[in-house]
Amino acid sequence: MSFAVEVEKLTYEFSNGSKPSLVDIDLQIPWNTRTLIVGANGAGKSTLLKVLSGKHLCRDGKILVNGLNPFSPAATVSPEDGCLVTTYLGTEWCHMSVINRDIGVSELLESIGLAHFQERGDLLCKMLDVDLKWRMFRLSDGQKRRVQLVMGLLKPWKVLLLDEVTVDLDVIARSRLLQFLKWETQTRECSVMYATHIFDGLAEWPDQLLHLKDGRIVDRLDLRKNVQFTDSANGDGAGNGTVTFTPPAGDHDRPLVSITKVESLHPLAVAWLSQDPNELKQMSPTPQPTLR
Repeated sequence: MSFAVEVEKLTYEFSNGSKPSLVDIDLQIPWNTRTLIVGANGAGKSTLLKVLSGKHLCRDGKILVNGLNPFSPAATVSPEDGCLVTTYLGTEWCHMSVINRDIGVSELLESIGLAHFQERGDLLCKMLDVDLKWRMFRLSDGQKRRVQLVMGLLKPWKVLLLDEVTVDLDVIARSRLLQFLKWETQTRECSVMYATHIFDGLAEWPDQLLHLKDGRIVDRLDLRKNVQFTDSANGDGAGNGTVTFTPPAGDHDRPLVSITKVESLHPLAVAWLSQDPNELKQMSPTPQPTLR
């Protein structure tokens, strides 16, 4: 199969009669790639990931994940290699009542098949510094998040859908996770789609950037072809870098984006989101401190 994810003319709206959360989405995600999804709150990032994972039933448009309809019972396990077709990890997990009970991490992992994936489980626990002797009700939010990631990544997957799950992680755990996911996509047939508002350490991580706005994909960049980091300017004076958009030319079918001063995708995300109407309404007239 040529694509991990293939979507054509996807429009999705909730049953409450509100405006569509996704509008006319066309998307192709190749195998062995990492895609970063950028967008303001309410742009449709979570909805897109949940539709692809089969959590939201959608009757409009063509949606294939690993060549299968994600809403089909056959889309649970890949017939080629036995991997899970999709794994979706979101922030709501930490608020489930079972997670906050007096239950051991070893019990949780054993309940989902640790014995069958022992080597992978040991690697994940070491990478994320998870102790099998931990009791869930005693853990911090960050520790619970690390347990969630070990559980979610224990079984190999074909398409991993991450929705802001790194928000509680410290910088070391997040860095190790990103390195692991990059290694996964380089060593076996799988792909990752990652929606986040945290861009530190992502300059060299994704292959593709998607910008969602009001449920539509309004920008789509190939990191290798369309984004370059340069030291030719001094940024905005605050160490944040500046972004320059150059119109398509030659082999570039998208604008060439130059980010100065820092090797970070944060300036590009700010440049994109500052143009979104929802974000402009929320912006304070008082300068805010830069979080790095």
